[in-house]
Amino acid sequence: MLLEVTDLDVNYGRTHAVRKVSLSVAAGEIVTVLGANGAGKTSLLRGLQGAVKPSGGRIMLDGKDLTAAPPSARLRDGMALVPEGRQIFVSMTVHENLLMGAYLRSDAALDQDIEAIYDRFPNLAERRDMRASVLSGGEQQMLAIGRALVSRPRLIMLDEPSLGLSPLFVGKLFDLIKELNQQGISILLVEQNTTMALEIASRGYVLELGSVVMQDTADALSRDAALTEAYLGGSSTHGAAA
Repeated sequence: MLLEVTDLDVNYGRTHAVRKVSLSVAAGEIVTVLGANGAGKTSLLRGLQGAVKPSGGRIMLDGKDLTAAPPSARLRDGMALVPEGRQIFVSMTVHENLLMGAYLRSDAALDQDIEAIYDRFPNLAERRDMRASVLSGGEQQMLAIGRALVSRPRLIMLDEPSLGLSPLFVGKLFDLIKELNQQGISILLVEQNTTMALEIASRGYVLELGSVVMQDTADALSRDAALTEAYLGGSSTHGAAA
């Protein structure tokens, strides 16, 4: 198993945001984490990334204990996060943003990897010397994913990647996620568009108030109408300008 999380707890002061969550992601697998707003999904990813120190539990990546490791060590070991809202540096150029994803690298293949990202995202290549503020929402999401790819991750964690994107860009985004997975990158996907998330995932976990209330194959979860109504609020799409 690539990622194994056991009884993870995340607290913000007296707020218990994540409660003894256990989950796993196998090498080459797409796993989705679903739940309504406030369910603890982002707090879970922040705990996995190391942005918040877990108050309990264990995080193992390919057999290595990363529970107490700083975010830089997790990134170095192959765990990358594409955060909610993208969080790119809008005052920096597209190219500078990509270099930020490579701050731990000093190998000679870096330039080649960045050019491969430009080949994958031609819109970014055309704007490589422009400030990231000129990019559309969809292009900014591609830049955030490109920044993660520069670190050569084995596992990419995506936090609400379709948020604020047009339906056209959402389709392109999910095609990209499938393509990255087919190239050997494991994916942990937090997403409110439950229909599309379950279409590409092999398994899913449902969070409510910081706890896992259900886990099953994606197919079984997608056919559970009562689950969708009770915990997910129906399938969600985000209509906004790309």
